[in-house]
Amino acid sequence: METYQQFQKPPLSPPAIVFPIVWTILFILMGISAYQIYVSDLDCRRPALIVFGVQLAFNFLWSIFFFNLRAYLFAFIWLILLWALVLAMILLFYRCRRSAALLQIPYLLWVTFAVYLSYSVWMLNR
Repeated sequence: METYQQFQKPPLSPPAIVFPIVWTILFILMGISAYQIYVSDLDCRRPALIVFGVQLAFNFLWSIFFFNLRAYLFAFIWLILLWALVLAMILLFYRCRRSAALLQIPYLLWVTFAVYLSYSVWMLNR
């Protein structure tokens, strides 16, 4: 979060303390949602969980690109791909279990907000 304090931030940027709180809630919801898919015996389970795993990897790598490498443009583009993966995951989860898909909606909204923040940071700090 030290890097977060150093760069120029856009309007609507939350204080640094918000991020661990939001991510804790989101990961709990994501875990419950993925568990609902995992315990189902539906044919849609495997592709849904594969996309879940891929988007988790994209999520993890975004932080490295953004904070460690400070590759803000690349991180922004990566985040758009993550957003598309989250949407695809929600659609796949919906085929298996509606409640599992609905639990992912806050995650999609947060990633949408993150796209705004990432783009703005790139524009303000180039």
